[in-house]
Amino acid sequence: MEKLVVAIVVAFLLPLFLTPLVKKLAFKVGAIDAPNKRKVHYRIMPRLGGLAIYAAFIAAVLVFAPLTKPILGLLAGATLIMLLGVVDDIKGLSPRIKLLGQIGAALVVVSFGVDVVYITNPFQGMMDSGVFSFAGISLGLLSIPFTVFWIIGITNAVNLIDGLDGLAAGMAIIAAVTLAVIAWTEGHMAVVYLSLILAGATLGFLKYNFHPAKIFMGDSGSMFLGFTLATLAIMGLGKSATIISLLIPILILGVPIFDTAFAIVRRYLNAKPIFQADKEHLHHRLLALGLSHKQTVLVIYGLNFVLAASAVLLTQLTTAQGMMILTMLSVAGILGAERLGIVGTKISLPQDEETFHQSGK
Repeated sequence: MEKLVVAIVVAFLLPLFLTPLVKKLAFKVGAIDAPNKRKVHYRIMPRLGGLAIYAAFIAAVLVFAPLTKPILGLLAGATLIMLLGVVDDIKGLSPRIKLLGQIGAALVVVSFGVDVVYITNPFQGMMDSGVFSFAGISLGLLSIPFTVFWIIGITNAVNLIDGLDGLAAGMAIIAAVTLAVIAWTEGHMAVVYLSLILAGATLGFLKYNFHPAKIFMGDSGSMFLGFTLATLAIMGLGKSATIISLLIPILILGVPIFDTAFAIVRRYLNAKPIFQADKEHLHHRLLALGLSHKQTVLVIYGLNFVLAASAVLLTQLTTAQGMMILTMLSVAGILGAERLGIVGTKISLPQDEETFHQSGK
């Protein structure tokens, strides 16, 4: 336990020293974010902050965590995704190139044995009879696309929600701590270590990223955080998982996942390209209601905390109780999104608007 505490403290302190250096580097290499009509900041900002989070996480893991094959796979994949983000922060990459890079990084993780190969049936005891019994599904070769799809989906969900000062960082901290709590109850101590180290590194960076931000994390940070959280969620499941346990990470990362899902539906309904930028995400709608920048971030933190607490609660409930909680949360989420206008609001940005970047996705 003392070793874990030291690891978290080291991961927290490193970004405090590294982030000012990264800020200077960002201006030197041109990793800057200029304001425009769909962004909420009004001055040129450096956007390479993810490099500080990554460096702190990697250093603490290499020194304090057991370097098993899955952990080495995570470090290798996270390094690739961070480098992809750095290039995007400096030069800008097309969505297709970014997607190919994300697939490559996810496949690296899979090659180190991080995947789900079997999904068990949580209702088996209720369904067993003299004639019918369904134990679960062996994914076989589908385990690879399943894992890759999950990692890419979460990576982009966190990337898209990164639109206000401190928003993605704070949500990543909540998600990482929640993953650690659930992993601890399941006995996955390696995931506990990694999750809390990630939370510590992100918290250290948040000092410079909370409103008014001195630096953005950029795609190097949001993609790294999304990728790492997605991989840790799979590592916490083990080789087999129930349907309910697969839904737990979705709850933990519920806000960015549902915000992304609603964005896809919204753009489809308005006959717009899925990757076209707009200002109708959850944080944009809350700002439109008159909330301040800081208030909007804190409200979304609160929503994420409720979902994270629900995920922890789900691990202590029966399958039937868990499904009831999930149904209630889903209905509440859909109704809330509809009321805020996240689903059906018209998009007014021009067709050729460039795709997503920090503070305006």
